[in-house]
Amino acid sequence: MIIELKGKIDSSNAGETEMKINMQVGDYKSELVIDASGLTYISSAGLRVILRLKKANQSTKVINCNPEVYEIFDMTGFTEMMDISKAYRKLSVEGCEVIGEGANGIVYRTDPDTIVKVYKNPDSLEEIHKERELARKAFVMGIPTAIPYDVVQVGDLYGSVFELLNAKSFAKLIIEGGDVDALAKDSIDILKIMHKTMLKDGELPSKKEEAIMWAEYVKPHLPEEIGEKLIELFKAIPETNNMLHGDYHIKNIMRQGNENLLIDMDTLSLGHPIFELSQMYLAYLGFSELDPEDTKRFLGIDRSVSEQFWNSSLKYYFDDKDDEFIKDAVIKARIIGYTRLMRRTLKRGSQSAAKDVIDNCYRQLCELVPSCDKLYY
Repeated sequence: MIIELKGKIDSSNAGETEMKINMQVGDYKSELVIDASGLTYISSAGLRVILRLKKANQSTKVINCNPEVYEIFDMTGFTEMMDISKAYRKLSVEGCEVIGEGANGIVYRTDPDTIVKVYKNPDSLEEIHKERELARKAFVMGIPTAIPYDVVQVGDLYGSVFELLNAKSFAKLIIEGGDVDALAKDSIDILKIMHKTMLKDGELPSKKEEAIMWAEYVKPHLPEEIGEKLIELFKAIPETNNMLHGDYHIKNIMRQGNENLLIDMDTLSLGHPIFELSQMYLAYLGFSELDPEDTKRFLGIDRSVSEQFWNSSLKYYFDDKDDEFIKDAVIKARIIGYTRLMRRTLKRGSQSAAKDVIDNCYRQLCELVPSCDKLYY
């Protein structure tokens, strides 16, 4: 139940206000939300009304306080007794440059110093706070990442704000003529730091558990022997505790001055690095396999340049391995990638283009799975 408060609540109207609230609440015992977006002032008499509501219903919380009202709650200790949150600053992204887009959100540059990731889900506040905590965790563990410092409201949606002074994504740097091979090396330098970071059991979601669900989802859509072997291969991947980004590509790596930083940390997980490589394969080659123009739409670069970046990334990631080892690792990454893409497309689409993607994943898995003995290196 949402109770909206407006104007001022002081000794002159606290009694009347409490009576109206009690009439509306009645015997209601579930979550009670006090929307203070229209409240301009609350005195001690009004605070006692809120306190009695809290005592009668422990789930009572106050949202959308303006800074002045929030300060009153904070100074009187209410923020320590109950859930009280400030109103979110409103921000417009109209006319702003789009510097990246993923499944969960769109990243805009709002001014030379600032970018904002706007989440597509209107009920994303929990997701936003989760990403902030994940970014802080990664930062503390030595991963070069940008940490969001504010949450804003963008129309009916919410966004995370990052301070990235004149930063450019690696995609933008490539478009402007940057050295593809050098940028690939820089991206792998960060990735190796991340993959060498070992987490505790359960500290982040398990990518293996998620991946097994992909395989189980697509199994009924494959020949029986292919589907069964696919499940076996996924289950046999070691459950390692390497930190994984989960959406690692040139639009999520930013250069600010001489420093390279990661953004979009809501997909952090733990698991074997082969899962990261499978996602990177999809980003650079897999998504655009049937439509080369998809790379242009997704990353802003030609597919040939994307392939060059992928090959350079492999060279630097496996700098101590021979060509046969790398070729085998790519096959494993492709099998995992096609499984993920097939599952995603089955869940999302019914258009002819979706059917083409599903059919291609089917063909690739039927070709690659029989000769594969394991999905890890």
